[in-house]
Amino acid sequence: MSAGRGDHSAPGLRRTAQMLLTTAAGCVNAVGYLALGGVFTSVMTANSALLGLALAGGYPAVAHLAALAIVAYLVGVALGSKAALGSRQRPPGMRGALVAEAVVLWAVWVFWLAVGGEPGSAQQATLLAGGSLAMGCQSGGVRIVTGGAQTTAYMTGAITGVVSELVANKQFQKHVALIVVLIPVGAALGGLAIRWARLAAPAIPALLVTAALVVVSRAAPPAKAA
Repeated sequence: MSAGRGDHSAPGLRRTAQMLLTTAAGCVNAVGYLALGGVFTSVMTANSALLGLALAGGYPAVAHLAALAIVAYLVGVALGSKAALGSRQRPPGMRGALVAEAVVLWAVWVFWLAVGGEPGSAQQATLLAGGSLAMGCQSGGVRIVTGGAQTTAYMTGAITGVVSELVANKQFQKHVALIVVLIPVGAALGGLAIRWARLAAPAIPALLVTAALVVVSRAAPPAKAA
């Protein structure tokens, strides 16, 4: 990851949008972990480990949820990547991927309200699939738009980069470090919402992604005429 000038941290995604999306990812992961069966929505490394542990330990419910999250995330990556790809009329951009993500997250919130914020096992699976699909859309779009130069939903590579750059080149990547911190900030926000404003909890990441969509849409150049 490299920081650019102005409000840009990498080609195609403004820094403000990256911060909003990272906070949203932390929040969605907290809601998934605390209220949807102890599974993450964007951290597929952790979910893969959970899947293996659940299979080995005889916990089929956890294994089912972890596998569902992985599959839904992969589908979301495909959709987000496709939405972000350029065409003859437009260059690669995040608008399509963010529109898809926002629609899914708002749908998750509506469903969450319909079950009173207390989903049963089947409803948990539906909500988890929606959250993972949304995170996949985000990650796929970000990867296409930035060429893999940045991430907003999983931070192992970013943390590694901050430390390795500091050791190897004596450079502290302040912006990247800030983005890393926003994952636990978003998770804390989601956790507090689950505890004190449960019905509103899934609306927070939906609002953050919608705000990122506004930022990206205002910054995007007009489409070229065919």
